[in-house]
Amino acid sequence: MSKLLDEIDVPGVEKPGRRSGGREARRAMRAAPIERSVRPVKPGMSSDNYRALSENDMDRINEAALTILEDIGLAQAIDSCIEVCTAAGAIYGEDKRLRFPRALVQETIRNACRDLTLCAQDPVHDLVLSGNKVHFGTAGAAVHIVDVEKREYRESVLQDLYDAARIVETLDNVHFFQRPLVARDIPDPCDLDINTLYASVLGTTKHVGTSITVRENVQPCLELLHMVAGGEAAFRARPFVSNSNCFVVPPLRFAEDACYVLEDCVRGGMPVLLLSAGQAGATAPAAIAGAVVQAVAEVLAGLVYVNALSKGHPAIFGTWPFVSDLRTGAMSGGSGEQALLSAACAQMSHYYNLPGGAAAGIADSKLPDVQAGYEKGITNVMAGLSGLNMVYESAGMHASLLGFSLESLIIDNDMLGQCLRCVRGIEVNDETLSLASIEEVCTQGPGHYLGHHQTLSLMETEYIYPVVGDRTSPKEWVEKGRPDIIQTAITEKNRILSTVFPKHVSAERDAAIRARFNILLP
Repeated sequence: MSKLLDEIDVPGVEKPGRRSGGREARRAMRAAPIERSVRPVKPGMSSDNYRALSENDMDRINEAALTILEDIGLAQAIDSCIEVCTAAGAIYGEDKRLRFPRALVQETIRNACRDLTLCAQDPVHDLVLSGNKVHFGTAGAAVHIVDVEKREYRESVLQDLYDAARIVETLDNVHFFQRPLVARDIPDPCDLDINTLYASVLGTTKHVGTSITVRENVQPCLELLHMVAGGEAAFRARPFVSNSNCFVVPPLRFAEDACYVLEDCVRGGMPVLLLSAGQAGATAPAAIAGAVVQAVAEVLAGLVYVNALSKGHPAIFGTWPFVSDLRTGAMSGGSGEQALLSAACAQMSHYYNLPGGAAAGIADSKLPDVQAGYEKGITNVMAGLSGLNMVYESAGMHASLLGFSLESLIIDNDMLGQCLRCVRGIEVNDETLSLASIEEVCTQGPGHYLGHHQTLSLMETEYIYPVVGDRTSPKEWVEKGRPDIIQTAITEKNRILSTVFPKHVSAERDAAIRARFNILLP
């Protein structure tokens, strides 16, 4: 269609001779940035077009999760967790397991935070997590960067994290930035947490998610955020960073350090992602339904914990069960089973009417190749069509979360645009049914729709176009030097990293932060 559109008159663009550059001029016009209000896809579009579970399935999963919490409970609760949860109605047994009566869990669900807004430093990027609104973003703890030019893996460093944040700042279809990699060049845990946070919030104005290793590091991290925000009250009013918290060690055990971090983050006014990350066949049941049941039970326990600390505190229902390749025990994040798990978890968060998040886009492939494309595409589109509020790890990941690629971030932005277009679905109304257009073209017009006013009016609002993907004809592709998508992404990465340096944190505040903390980013 692109080739045919080049042959028609487009209003507002002079049409010079066929070989005099008019085609490129028209393409440039169509490639120009589109006003945010009329873009064909945007953050927070809703969908529940795919349903892995029936209503009866969800009822049974809920009943099984409540039974687990009431009869089996969780082990290894810290003293303060036992104290607040038993005060709310939980029962601590002689076997040192903390159990949650179903009435307590059901009451907690009724009173939990809903319609949560995750703030960003720039309010244009705020994320409203209500209903089936879908947002895609990064996450993970990769320990390697994928060097696509050398086809090698190297240890990730702090500069890579800052670079990833800067790239995400430019990508329309990546809506939030949760730390996707570990700065392996920082051995001290406190310096690691502080510098991870610093590189993230300076690299992007979008909402940031981060992990904190131990309780002692929470207050310094909060102090840094207060300095960025302009004071504690300003941060509490608009908390633009959330804590990604693995408060459980599946199966059904609390994680001591993470629980202490959770408590201090809640008291500090930071939204929390309650993250249960069992691996089916290893730390969760091999049965897909059983893996969902365990994840739901663990996160519901976390929800009781958080609400016992602070009723209605903003929390994301983070059921993140992963898949094992049962032949080897290795994680298989790019599988169809992973897509089903994440879709089912999305449905369970909707079942409770709670803001939910899960993982998708975790390619097992080591490079941005065909395998990575189909693995990322199938898992992300199923998560989106299920109406998952927060789709974590959706861009940039490789090797089942061991590797992260800056080039893949850019390629995956195109892929996520197509996923979002599927999420948006098809609008059926008097205008889109096109009866008047069909009659006009067939009875009065040229017999095609290429130059029709409806076609031209819908080019930007109904259709989404790739940024680095190639849709040229074979002849044009040869004329352009046979471009490869990876090389195109490398070029775009280099352009971004040489030109994009966000300045939303003032020089004065940055200097104060550097004077207060051991900031290691040049």
